[in-house]
Amino acid sequence: MRAPEQAPAPAETAVAKPPIDERTGAAIRRARVERGLTLSDVASAASISVPMLSRFENGQSTASLVLLERICAVLGTDLPSLFSEVEQARGEAQLIKASDQMEVVRSGTKHGHTYRLLSYHKGPQKFFEPFLINMDKESESYPRFQHPGTEFIYMLSGRMEYRFGDKTFLIEPGDAFTFSGGVLHGPEKLLDDRIQFITIIIYAE
Repeated sequence: MRAPEQAPAPAETAVAKPPIDERTGAAIRRARVERGLTLSDVASAASISVPMLSRFENGQSTASLVLLERICAVLGTDLPSLFSEVEQARGEAQLIKASDQMEVVRSGTKHGHTYRLLSYHKGPQKFFEPFLINMDKESESYPRFQHPGTEFIYMLSGRMEYRFGDKTFLIEPGDAFTFSGGVLHGPEKLLDDRIQFITIIIYAE
C-alpha cells in the first residue's frame, strides 16, 4: 500500500525591511507620540512646516542630517537613537546593507557632490564619519571645505586635482590621501566625467 503523498511545504517568503526613510519617519513619530507632542508642536519648535514633518514621518521625503538633528533636539533624543535598527553599540560589529545606506546633505551637496553615509555611529559623540562620494561632469569644483578632525580619502575611480591649503595634489584611482580638516581643502579641478571616492572624517576623542 502506497503511503499518502505529502503536500509540499509552503515556500518561505523573505520579509523585507521597510526603506530607511520609512523606518526613520516611524521612529520620529513614535518619539513624538510618546512625549505627547503634536505635529504642530514639533514642527514649530524645529522651524519646519507641519506638512513637511508629516512627509518625513510617513517616509515620503528624506530629511537632511541637519534637519534630523533639529527634530531630535525638540524630541529630547539623538540621531543614533533614531537609527537604532541599523546600529550597534560601540565596540560591536555593524553591518549596514546597501539599501540602508542613507544619502545625506552636506556642504558640498549644492555643488553637485553626492554623499552616501556608510556608517551610523551610536553614542553621544561622533568619532568618525565615512562617506561614499560621487561627482560627475555637472559637479562643481569647491576647494573651500573646512572642518574639525583628520580626513582620509581613498580614490575609487576618476581623477581630480585636490587643493589643500596652498598646495595641489593629483589623486588617481588607488591613491590614498590623509590631511588635516582644519585647513581649507577640496576638489580644485575634476579631470574625468565621473569621480568616486571614499572619505572618512576622524574626530579626536
